[in-house]
Amino acid sequence: MNGDREDARPRKFHDEERLAVEIPETAHQISSDSWFQVGFVLTTGVNSAYVLGYSGTIMVPLGWTVGVVGLIIAAAISLYANSLVAKLHEYGGKRHIRYRDLAGYIYGKKAYSCTWGLQYVNLFMINTGYIILAGQALKAVYVLFRDDDAMKLPYFIAIAGFVCALFAISIPHLSALRIWLGVSTVLSLIYIIIAIVLSTRDGLRAPPRDYSIPGTSASKIFTSIGAGASLVFAFNTGMLPEIQIFASPMYEYLDTKFGIKGSALALRNLSFRLGVRGGYLSMNTLVSALLPFLGDFESLTGAISTFPLTFILANHMYLRAKKSELTKLQKKWHWLNVCFFSCMSVAAAVAALRLIAVDSKTYHVFADL
Repeated sequence: MNGDREDARPRKFHDEERLAVEIPETAHQISSDSWFQVGFVLTTGVNSAYVLGYSGTIMVPLGWTVGVVGLIIAAAISLYANSLVAKLHEYGGKRHIRYRDLAGYIYGKKAYSCTWGLQYVNLFMINTGYIILAGQALKAVYVLFRDDDAMKLPYFIAIAGFVCALFAISIPHLSALRIWLGVSTVLSLIYIIIAIVLSTRDGLRAPPRDYSIPGTSASKIFTSIGAGASLVFAFNTGMLPEIQIFASPMYEYLDTKFGIKGSALALRNLSFRLGVRGGYLSMNTLVSALLPFLGDFESLTGAISTFPLTFILANHMYLRAKKSELTKLQKKWHWLNVCFFSCMSVAAAVAALRLIAVDSKTYHVFADL
């Protein structure tokens, strides 16, 4: 990106239906990071922390057999859906660096706004889940040394939110992570090795256990559907085009909108990150402390944003963009995917809302789980 004022102006792209969407040039740097570095972000920074919760949100409601098979199928379906989006990354003679830009180019303004809204929901809930998990991990460590009930979960969530805010303020964009990517990779490997060793040891020493799915028939249905949404959430964020900047979508949007460029240590830029990013994560932290129901967040996020972004929109965009190149059988296949995942999205949303209603009766706000 050069410094010419003309190149910084928003550009307009029109489709055949005369729908205009203003696409601003990003304030973040693009095309300057290696795929090796991008791979680190994808493997250790996107959903790695949620691995801590999958045993409870996927394996318990689905059981060993269905849970393992479900993870494998979800991985295959996710790979296929994301490959469709990847094939559209250069479409209409333009490289689209944001998912919403691609949707806006194909459909128009309303789709652009709708896609951005779904992405925002996804980002907000992902942040909320991370902060909840970090707070729960901090409390678990505390309980190992001092089980005196002096420090409750909301306190640890506040600490986790504060640390997240420090990172958001200190690191202007993902490219600046650099050494932290290596640190997170090492920590992830340490966690994986420890988890495997301890699980193997406990499995050999423990007596036979009952792994049957708990609950009544009705609750099993709803929890299984919710677990299906968590399966989708395990492999997707609905942000695939953004990774080719290497942008954190929410921060990139704010920095671009308000023209935050230049040195990260400039007083204006530093104060902007302090106020805006700090305020955004403060809101995330407050919601995390109010409603620390991790599994519900995963299920609801998968239902209302990840399902539509990753599967419904991906298949329909591919249909719209490649309609003249597809055979009748291929068109029917993509329409089948659109209809199937639309139904799954609605069912998963209902199941997630039911879980939240049930948990709201069991736990009070600022619950100490």
